[in-house]
Amino acid sequence: MSQRPPLTRERIIETALHLIDGQGLSRLTMRRLGDSLEVEAMAIYHHLPHGKEQLLEQLIAHVAAHPVPPGAGGARDRLRAWASGYRDRLLDHVGVMPLIVTRRNPGALAATTQSVQDLLRAAGRTESEAAVGAHTLLGYLLGTVALEARERAAETTPADLDQDARFLAGLDGVLAGIS
Repeated sequence: MSQRPPLTRERIIETALHLIDGQGLSRLTMRRLGDSLEVEAMAIYHHLPHGKEQLLEQLIAHVAAHPVPPGAGGARDRLRAWASGYRDRLLDHVGVMPLIVTRRNPGALAATTQSVQDLLRAAGRTESEAAVGAHTLLGYLLGTVALEARERAAETTPADLDQDARFLAGLDGVLAGIS
């Protein structure tokens, strides 16, 4: 008899993310999540007492929280590498994108935004320039991922289009203006 792993908040979130990635956000229910975890749905409430609302907020935080890691190198190169990784993360979990852009979760992007601002300030930008730069960069990332996801879902991406190259070309334009 195999023993299933203990029920934890992290396991709940990862399983919910897997369900959304495979079936879409609209198919996520506490009952379906419980079935996937092999527990009664009510067991989830022990870890998430506010239910599905709390789960959705945790999903946003899990996917959207992606601070720029500390490291060496110039601001533009570090932001370019970080933005490419963040784009991949968002595309991997595109089912959570509607939550990220429509729900009120002020803390979800706070650490991410702050890390971008800190890097821009360290590169010589004023507080105001860093705030605008972080907002611009995150807006580009979220918008680009939303458009790319829509193209993929509708299968309207031209066969000869290199989406990575298109993303990087736009990113370089944004970074030229903010870093």
